[in-house]
Amino acid sequence: MAERATPGEVAEWSNALAWKASRGDEPLEGSNPSLSATPVLELVLVRHGPTESNETGRFQGRTDLPLSALGRAYARALAGALREQDLRRIYSSDLQRARETASAVAGAHAAPLVEDERLREFDFGSWEGLTWEDILAREPSLAGRARSAAGYYSPPGGESFDGVRRRVRAFLDDVIARGESPIAIVTHAGALHAFCAELELETTRFSPGGITRIAIYAGRARLRSLNDVAHLDSAS
Repeated sequence: MAERATPGEVAEWSNALAWKASRGDEPLEGSNPSLSATPVLELVLVRHGPTESNETGRFQGRTDLPLSALGRAYARALAGALREQDLRRIYSSDLQRARETASAVAGAHAAPLVEDERLREFDFGSWEGLTWEDILAREPSLAGRARSAAGYYSPPGGESFDGVRRRVRAFLDDVIARGESPIAIVTHAGALHAFCAELELETTRFSPGGITRIAIYAGRARLRSLNDVAHLDSAS
C-alpha cells in the first residue's frame, strides 16, 4: 500500500514511470514501478546568495549581477552547511550570482560543477530592475497576489511561468535518467517555484541562501526540508 503523505510532504505521484508516461515519454529503463524506501534521486536545491538588487527588492531576472558582500558571506555559509553532504554532482544556473554561489559549494567537494542554462531565473522582460510595487503599478491585475506567487508571472517581453516549468521539467528528466544521486542544484527563486510545481510540492517565498531538500522515490516525491536558512545566522 502506498505510504500516505503527511503534512509538509507532497501529494502522491502515481509513480515516476507514470509521471513520464503521462507526458508521452518512454518509461525509465530498469525502473521499478513499486514503491521503494530508497530514493531514485535526492535533490539539494539552493537559492543563490543575495545581490544588491535582492537587497533593494528589485527583480533581476536575466540581468547578470554578481553577489554582494553579504551574498559572498552567504555562499561561504552554504559551503560550510553542505561540506559533509555526499554530492555526486553540482549543477548551477549560468548566471553569475548562481555560479559564484555554486563555486563556493563546489570548493568543499570533489564533485564536478556543471552549468546549465535551463536553471536560469525567469526572463522578466520589462519587469527587470523593478520593485514589486513598481510592477503592481503597471500590472494592477496582480494586486492581492504575493510577490512570491510566481505562477501568475507573465512579464511583457519576458517569460511565463509555464515556460520556466518546461525547461525545469526537461532538466529533471535528464538528471533522473542519468541516475546520479544526491546532487545539488544552485538556482533562482523562480526556478525553485517551478521545481516545486513540477513535483507537486508545497512552496514558499524562497530566501537567498536557503536550502530545500527533496527526495524523489519510485512512487512519490517527498519534501524533506523547505527553505532552511539556519546556516545563515553566522553570515548576517
